[in-house]
Amino acid sequence: MTVDSERESPTRDLPGILEEDAEQWTAKLRNAAIDALPPQRLMPDRQPAYVASWIYVFGVLTLAALAVVIATGMVLAIMGPTWWHVSPVGHFVNSLHLWSVESFFAFMVVHLWGSFFMAAWRGKRRLTWVFGAFAFLASVGTAFTGYLSQQNFDSQWIGTQAKDGINSTGAGAVFNVLNFGQMLMWHIVLLPLAVGVIVGVHVLLVRRRGVVPPFALDEPGEPDDPPGTAGIAGSAGTASVEGEA
Repeated sequence: MTVDSERESPTRDLPGILEEDAEQWTAKLRNAAIDALPPQRLMPDRQPAYVASWIYVFGVLTLAALAVVIATGMVLAIMGPTWWHVSPVGHFVNSLHLWSVESFFAFMVVHLWGSFFMAAWRGKRRLTWVFGAFAFLASVGTAFTGYLSQQNFDSQWIGTQAKDGINSTGAGAVFNVLNFGQMLMWHIVLLPLAVGVIVGVHVLLVRRRGVVPPFALDEPGEPDDPPGTAGIAGSAGTASVEGEA
């Protein structure tokens, strides 16, 4: 089907969208996504100099450990409990899953506390900080249900010790730590999904607002949205950090 040249002209506000399609929800959603995260901000070629910090390195290490956790967890879910209890390869994958979780929390704690002392919520980055904290809380619940799903004496001891505390809050009627099937489903479906979504939003917010700049030493206070917050290189290929709080 051909479209005449008059209809092919894009609208001024929604580039690349036909005049008669501008009011469609798909067009508006696509335009809003491009406005919030344009390609040069989503995948920038350069970053400000202060991004070269160990605090952000630990953030990347946290994501890498999470990737290993997900990959090994998928293998364990496919093979089943008998495999990871009996097979030598299953023991190895199970141990790799466990120690990647330990590394994940170690890296996350360093990144979390480092960001806290840097006041990472400055410059309209409050939601970035909030979603990072939510990711930590969701990860704690995921790890807890993982320990309950081990099917050994360790998981039995953890379950019997935790049930009284959880029952005292009234949550035991819904969240039964002695129900292996329920805890396993929470661990491999619900909580990982929540962690994945929260971490994804956190990363997108970092791309949208950029990494928090260091405190200014010569002038008090800080603007609401310092220049260069998106981490986009300037026309000369470098990001300006002058006057940033």
